[in-house]
Amino acid sequence: MEFPAYLATMPMHAITEIHGEPGLLARFRLEVEAFDEAARARLTEALDLAADLHRDNRRVREPYLNHLLRVAIRLMHHYQVRDVDVIVAGLLHDAVEDHPAELAGAGSPGDDDVTGAALAALADRFGPRVARLVAAVTNPVYDPGRDRDTQYREHVAASLDREPWARVIKVSDFTDNGVGVIHTVGPKVARSAAKYRPLVPVFRELIARPDTPLSAPVKRHIFAQLDLAEERFSAILDHPT
Repeated sequence: MEFPAYLATMPMHAITEIHGEPGLLARFRLEVEAFDEAARARLTEALDLAADLHRDNRRVREPYLNHLLRVAIRLMHHYQVRDVDVIVAGLLHDAVEDHPAELAGAGSPGDDDVTGAALAALADRFGPRVARLVAAVTNPVYDPGRDRDTQYREHVAASLDREPWARVIKVSDFTDNGVGVIHTVGPKVARSAAKYRPLVPVFRELIARPDTPLSAPVKRHIFAQLDLAEERFSAILDHPT
């Protein structure tokens, strides 16, 4: 498939709408050209694993892999991340949460700690740091007696407090879900806006911290994206049609 020469300058949701998954894959490959051969091999291996694990998953109107690609591309392009472990963890950030048994391997559905087995499998394949970053952005088992959204916000604040690089992964994920909320349809629009809106100030404080390993221009970019997410949440929740 032929893609325009300006693919590298297109907004990611525009690539998604016009060129779909093949376009996002092409954009991903353009971004990884900046890395050396060993890094490209690790990133390709992580992408292949993500594609396999999420092969049957969809996000309303699109393959789930599109979301993972956008998270990783945003890390490389907008956040200027060159730490391969972080990008690998970005590609696999939902792997343990969504497919622990498949990731852990044969026999794992009967394990007492399938999440632990899945993280161990990630550590064996990509190293303990990747597994630690994925663990930091993996949701825990929720208490059915408490509000899930409240527990989600508590988990995000607590887990990202001690993992600066996990903040970077999670804010890319949040940007795709929050700023990108207008690219979904149906009841999920309002439901997502209500879930994510209280996290805007949480991410603003986390990204502003001196130990968050991003440059000042990148942090300003993220703050602008958080402002945009809040504008969209307000339009959805405060001014419904």
